[in-house]
Amino acid sequence: MRLGLHYWNLSTPGDPASIAPTLAETARIAREAGVWSFTPMDHYFQMRHRDGGAHEPMLEGYTTLGYLAGLTSKVQLGLLVTGVMYRHPGLLAKIVATLDVLSGGRAFLGIGASWYEREQLGLGVPVVPVAERFERLEEALRICLQMWSPDNGPFDGRHYRLAETLCVPAPLSRPYPPILIGGGGEKKTLRLVARYADACNLFGRSVDEVAHKLDVLRAHCDRERRDYDAVEKTVMISRPVLDDVDALLADAARYARLGVSEIQVLPRGHPVRFMEQVADRVMPRMATI
Repeated sequence: MRLGLHYWNLSTPGDPASIAPTLAETARIAREAGVWSFTPMDHYFQMRHRDGGAHEPMLEGYTTLGYLAGLTSKVQLGLLVTGVMYRHPGLLAKIVATLDVLSGGRAFLGIGASWYEREQLGLGVPVVPVAERFERLEEALRICLQMWSPDNGPFDGRHYRLAETLCVPAPLSRPYPPILIGGGGEKKTLRLVARYADACNLFGRSVDEVAHKLDVLRAHCDRERRDYDAVEKTVMISRPVLDDVDALLADAARYARLGVSEIQVLPRGHPVRFMEQVADRVMPRMATI
């Protein structure tokens, strides 16, 4: 079982000048401890923290990943997850390819249908119905796959039209940066996982709920004639994991038996102190699962 760090809290410590050095030190400890992935959010307004909400600090995701690429050498880098409405898919494919080249082939595309209307309305991002967001998500996936292939020709979709799907330099990852789709929607999201993705990311509210979602994914894979075992399964655990490390490891073992290969944890309190505790109390025992 691998462990990933989902870095969501930029408010501790409170001085904005401390954000970069805190991020850097957390990434250093994570790298040395053997953490597999480092994943910021893709939001422009903070969603939940203390009483400040949207007035708490938040960084743009791909700029943050570029900073992390220069600080690390082994950690996998991606957003959990890119909101499809925030970047034109042709530009998104180029952004991820750039990250992959500059990180030495460590980028992945985490993507989802996006949902946080406050920041979209606040910043002038188009707000469209849920059904259209999923249509755009599917077209974005197709565009990225074409951009990262030898096919430089046009793409003519319902929502996006590209005259040239040119991406030079191509990503270093082969055949392309892995695509991870986040979310557990049973009718649309998991169907898109089966059709396009190399990995899924589910919320770890309970092991039983994840088991059910994976059964749904297996059924979609059967309908798509996709090898279910070829889809990597990852789970995000949002509870305070250091409160009960034994329970975390017990759940990790149960997830492993379901075929999950990675769990992501979220820092609580000071990120550096959190990561030090994870390195000391979690990582040595995680290696045995």
